[in-house]
Amino acid sequence: MPAVVHYALQAGGVELREVPVPVAGPGEALLRVRGVSVCGSDVHQYHNTQSWAVNVPVVLGHEFCGEVAEVGLGVAGFAPGDRVASETAAEIDPDSPQTRAGQYNLDPRRRGFGYGIDGAMAHSVRVPARCLHRLPGRLPFEVAALTEPCCVAYQAVVVNSRVRPGDVVAVIGPGPIGLLCAQVARMCGAEAVVLAGLARDRPRLELGLRMGATHAVETEAQDLTETMRSLGDGQGADLVVDAAGASAALRQALGAVRPGGQVTKVGWGPQPLGFSLDPLVQKAVTLQGSFSHTWAVWERVLRLLDSGQLDPRPLVSRVAPLSEWQACFDGMAEGALVKAVLVP
Repeated sequence: MPAVVHYALQAGGVELREVPVPVAGPGEALLRVRGVSVCGSDVHQYHNTQSWAVNVPVVLGHEFCGEVAEVGLGVAGFAPGDRVASETAAEIDPDSPQTRAGQYNLDPRRRGFGYGIDGAMAHSVRVPARCLHRLPGRLPFEVAALTEPCCVAYQAVVVNSRVRPGDVVAVIGPGPIGLLCAQVARMCGAEAVVLAGLARDRPRLELGLRMGATHAVETEAQDLTETMRSLGDGQGADLVVDAAGASAALRQALGAVRPGGQVTKVGWGPQPLGFSLDPLVQKAVTLQGSFSHTWAVWERVLRLLDSGQLDPRPLVSRVAPLSEWQACFDGMAEGALVKAVLVP
């Protein structure tokens, strides 16, 4: 079967290759992929700018959904034809303290689809049955393919942060995760949600306003800290979500957050900080990292997607066959596409 394979740790080390069709082993299901969303991390791996280890060669793709084609020995509760989406924690240590506490997303031995084991940018993908979630009947595959980034946003804003009705929230970085974090914050009752980005991000900032953000700031021309002080009680943001990952974004976050407020960092970036963390101490700010998601988050997000309360459809700029993967990757890297969904 054709698959988008990251074959070498070098810029451009990704190509469409023929690979064997996987077989479901014990406890596993084989999915016929019906939609796989391109993540920024896939694009980073294409350019070899990722800050995580990659086991090459590996099939890319960790945001996906499909239909069960076959089930392996011992799988109960799923049958061929079931419409499902899959979590990303492809391999975990069942005996680790994190897994036993229900935090398998933080298991140090965790390996995910698309970098640790073969992912879903292919006709079929082999998935542990524990990763599967049934899709609501009304949810289209091209929307269900975005369940994973919706779960990342929900984990960051709802599970790892505090948002109360009337809060003022800033989100730095108008990529897909930042846009979804802004939408989730509004859904949680935030009175004002400020989406911040660069001048080149203007189309995404405008999209964010349509998706629920109340204000947009181009940080090269406007001071984010001053904007936050013009809202609420003038003390700054109750919560700042750093969805950009660059060191400059965290510095902006520490300036924009109110005393006693919270900064949640969900964006990745390999750069060293290069600035003082004294504002973190002076303001007694809570700095929280957020990574991945768990079973309960997936179940709740799928209900929100089904009801329409959480709506990622405006993010989808292009739906394309697997053969057009490179144009989709390039379009996202250039900013012409917010999100692409491949249909193998």
